[in-house]
Amino acid sequence: MSASLHGQPVPQGDYIPAKRHGGLIFTSGMTPRRNGKLMFTGPVRADVSVEDYRDAVVLACANALAAARGMLGEGEHIAAILSLTVYFAAEPGFIAHSKLADFASQHLRSELGPEGIGSRAAVGVTTLPGNAPVEIQLIAAI
Repeated sequence: MSASLHGQPVPQGDYIPAKRHGGLIFTSGMTPRRNGKLMFTGPVRADVSVEDYRDAVVLACANALAAARGMLGEGEHIAAILSLTVYFAAEPGFIAHSKLADFASQHLRSELGPEGIGSRAAVGVTTLPGNAPVEIQLIAAI
C-alpha cells in the first residue's frame, strides 16, 4: 500500500485499505510503501541486525494506522488496538520475529498511548507481496 496525498493508503490490488463495522476497524495488510513505491524489499535475514528493519516495520505500521484513521468520523478517535498481526518474509534461521514486531508496538504506543498496544502475532512467511519484508494488519476499536 502507498500513502495518498491525504495520508490514506492506496490499494495495490482489488481491495480496500480498511473496513469499518460498528465500532471496529479492520485494515488490509500494509507493506512499507510510500507514494506507491515499496521502500524496502527482500527477506528479513538472520545475519542482519533487527535494527536494520525498524524503518520498514514502522512505515508498514504507519500505513495500517493511516488506513484505520481513514475510517473515523468527525470527532472520533481510535480507543484501542485490539489486534496486531505482523508478517515477516523471513529467511530460514531467522528467529527474532517478536523483536521486530516490537517496533510496530512501539510506533502504535507513540501514536496512541498505552491503548496502542493490543494482542499481537508475529509470523514468519516465505514471501510477501512485491517482495516486501513486512506486512502489517490491525484491528482497532473506535
